[in-house]
Amino acid sequence: MKKVAPEKKNQKKKISSRKKLTPKKALKKMPLVNRDISWLTFNDRVLQEAEDKSNPLIERLRFLGIYSNNMDEFFRVRIATIKRLIKLGKKAVAILGLHPKKLLVELQKRVLISSGKFDKIYSALLIELEAQEIYIVDELHLNNAQGAWVREYFLNNILPTLFPIMLDSTPKFPYLKDKSIYFAIELERKEKKKNYALIEVSGETLPRFITIPSSATKKHVILIDDVIRYCLKDIFSSIEYVNINAFTIKLTRDAELDLDNDISKSFVEKITGGIKNRKKGDPVRFLYDKTMPKSMLLFLRNKLKVIKKDNVIAGARYHNFKDFINFPTLGHKELTWPEAHPLSHPRFLANKSIFKSIGEKDILLHFPYQSFHHVIDLLREASIDPRVKKIQITLYRVTKNSNIVNALINAVKNGKEVVVIMELQARFDEENNILWANKLMEEGARVIFGVPGIKVHSKIFLISRKEKGGLVEYAYTGTGNFNESTSKIYTDKALLTIDKRITDEVRSLFDFYTDNLKPGVYKNLVVAPFDMRKRIEALIQKEIDNSFKGKPAWIILKLNNLIDRDIIAKLYEASSAGVKIKLMVRGACSLVPKVKGYSENIELLSIVGRYLEHTRVFIFCNGGDEKYFISSADWMSRNLDYRSEVAVPIYDIESQQEMKHILDLQFRDNKKARVFGRGGENLYRTNKSSKHLVAQDEIRRFLDKKSKMK
Repeated sequence: MKKVAPEKKNQKKKISSRKKLTPKKALKKMPLVNRDISWLTFNDRVLQEAEDKSNPLIERLRFLGIYSNNMDEFFRVRIATIKRLIKLGKKAVAILGLHPKKLLVELQKRVLISSGKFDKIYSALLIELEAQEIYIVDELHLNNAQGAWVREYFLNNILPTLFPIMLDSTPKFPYLKDKSIYFAIELERKEKKKNYALIEVSGETLPRFITIPSSATKKHVILIDDVIRYCLKDIFSSIEYVNINAFTIKLTRDAELDLDNDISKSFVEKITGGIKNRKKGDPVRFLYDKTMPKSMLLFLRNKLKVIKKDNVIAGARYHNFKDFINFPTLGHKELTWPEAHPLSHPRFLANKSIFKSIGEKDILLHFPYQSFHHVIDLLREASIDPRVKKIQITLYRVTKNSNIVNALINAVKNGKEVVVIMELQARFDEENNILWANKLMEEGARVIFGVPGIKVHSKIFLISRKEKGGLVEYAYTGTGNFNESTSKIYTDKALLTIDKRITDEVRSLFDFYTDNLKPGVYKNLVVAPFDMRKRIEALIQKEIDNSFKGKPAWIILKLNNLIDRDIIAKLYEASSAGVKIKLMVRGACSLVPKVKGYSENIELLSIVGRYLEHTRVFIFCNGGDEKYFISSADWMSRNLDYRSEVAVPIYDIESQQEMKHILDLQFRDNKKARVFGRGGENLYRTNKSSKHLVAQDEIRRFLDKKSKMK
């Protein structure tokens, strides 16, 4: 009988005796944070940036605007979804982790706490602005000269746009639009009788912030809300009232896009109808000025009828605080971020064909540090190059004045075949996408509206070019949208390559988009919903196996959201097997780090800073033969199972080294990185080093230095 060496015998015993830590039947027992609670924790990190005095003062005010904008979307999407899930009863518990009614109570409690913190931060910022001789004034703090100027401005610019509705005489309470703010007006006569009126405060045609002429040093800004308050008597001058007061209200509606099943309608018609219905969605939040008299609040609630108690939230004086994202600089450049011009990638040279540069070597782009114009330039060059025969591209969210789309239209005009996979169901961008789709079709492009039952979320294009050796294909695969606006503030990565291992499979994916009966075979690309979940789990499993064999085993992940329970279970299993896991998650994360028996070997950080961290990166040790991927997909069930997503391998050694160094800088950040606390706290990461390291600043310096060396 063959003898087995003692160490090998022990190793075999160790491997055979191990058990999965969290099989599916034990998912309920493992530590998980509810997705929506975790998301609110993320928005609290945004609030921390408004409080952080190391940020420029006006940028801190703008962070309050970002927080407010995020919260609006949270109510329109997540709160609305949870309210719908109440109808499922116990089945909803399996989806949410707890009963939706209990979750709503917990979420509202957390929202009220953070809203109180928001108000305190805003008050503190007003004091700091005054120290810089910037004054945000209201109608009660105008001197005579300022008051005269404000009234003149109101009569000439604002009054013609205001159309009050007298609520006492109208037979039906007017429809309140989503995202708009209104003034509920209380009008008091001499005999103490009160009437009510409603005025929409338009933010589309008029600026929210009006700068009052001031001295050379002092700057005075007034919100349009307070200009209207100052001139209320001018609005109702034809009726004698002894007292007039205005209180801001705002209604947030369910943003779910409901599509009907009428087979006689085209998909575009269904989307268009769904957008119209969304604007009339059920109310999920009614915000009102907390100084409003109780009798007036009761009157409004009775008139609206649909407003339930749990929808009604007392707010501050101003709503639609998201407008503060565009708060004016007022000539104080030192109070905003210093301008950061995007760097040119060292491989793109003036008077040299971009096709030639890509043909020489794979190129990895890092936005917003490097210029997104390289992508536009490539498509522009393709649109006029006589050797380019075909361009295929996926579009999910494009900016209103898109040079990406203009380049595609120019390509059509120059005789190229252009195929656009346009995903119409990009939430809040549907109207914009329909407009561009119609424009592209008018010019002669072939536009395909996604894949039935699957949302196309991949960020890819393929250019087919006739060269000496035959047809050469140039592929782009990225983590972010083809959007010039967001490319300036979102961190993303993109690979440009002619490597046939990748280009052949990108072509197969486009074949699937154009003919859904051809799913294709993918050995290099990792494609959802076909095999992404299975291959991610296999990569994690390999690290588990290697750990038990005594080999190096680690995983580095950067994601926007980590929610999927099965994947989290697999990461817990890997941690328990000794695999070292480093996670960088910007937004919602259900995984809980440093829990005994589950996640002792998991480090979890989040960075919120000047740029929105949007990149998805996966790196696996793979026994020393490291595997690198960039991806369009977060690790959520919707991305892995119900969307078309792509993770592309990075084969180029130099690009791999760049990616790893950039991630290392982020994991060493001790200024903007937060450690996830067990109780959901956002704890700033600290270390013994006296030197502050802000990863986003260091990444720019690194890429700038590398560019100059080249």
